[in-house]
Amino acid sequence: MRAPALWRVAVVAEVRQETADARTLVLAADGWPGHLAGQHVDLRLTAEDGYQAVRSYSLCAPADGARLEVSVQPVADGEVSPYLAGEVRPGDELEVRGPLGGWFVWDPADGVPDPVLLVGGGSGVAPLMAMVRARQGTPAPAPLRLLHSVRAPDQRWYAAELDRLAAEPAGPVVDTVYTRRAPPGAVRPPGRLTLPDLERPGWRAQDAPRCFVGGPTAFVEAVSGLLVEVGHPPDRIRTERFG
Repeated sequence: MRAPALWRVAVVAEVRQETADARTLVLAADGWPGHLAGQHVDLRLTAEDGYQAVRSYSLCAPADGARLEVSVQPVADGEVSPYLAGEVRPGDELEVRGPLGGWFVWDPADGVPDPVLLVGGGSGVAPLMAMVRARQGTPAPAPLRLLHSVRAPDQRWYAAELDRLAAEPAGPVVDTVYTRRAPPGAVRPPGRLTLPDLERPGWRAQDAPRCFVGGPTAFVEAVSGLLVEVGHPPDRIRTERFG
């Protein structure tokens, strides 16, 4: 039996801008027990009058001592995300509970070198980024492909880092699908992710990849349905729905 997750005080150590409205908060939480790529945490804010609000956020980086990272995009009329994405500054304190979740996780050190297919819609790339980062530095990294669906080029999270990693000799394969506006010179016209976008040698059903799909519910349902349609066993597909 695992001990229940406890609330801890976490200090904001760093803030990184990912897009015009989304950013990553690097937190330092004394006594943090560590976590696996794909897990999430609860963040709690307390107002001066005692009112509390709790929201869940995926961890976007692997375990690193007391350090943990979450990426936040403001939600219209939200109570928590606009504050985290726009007002929190280094030195501020938040309450954090976790790690949480044990199904949507990937450990590159588990000794199973199967190829890994990651498919994310919008902010659903956050837990997948933790998997990409966890793969770095492993002795024999598993073949890994990240397919990210975004509305436009300026909505790509972690763009510079992903481009750098993809350019490395043994780096991950990184593909982007633009649904509304593609960058100049793009071969694929804007549009929703389709079956041909998923069918790339090395990550087809016959290659037996482990599949992780994250994002809004409609996106996750559509993508997981396409994967099953082309022969990926349902028990090889793990999903994380947001919203």
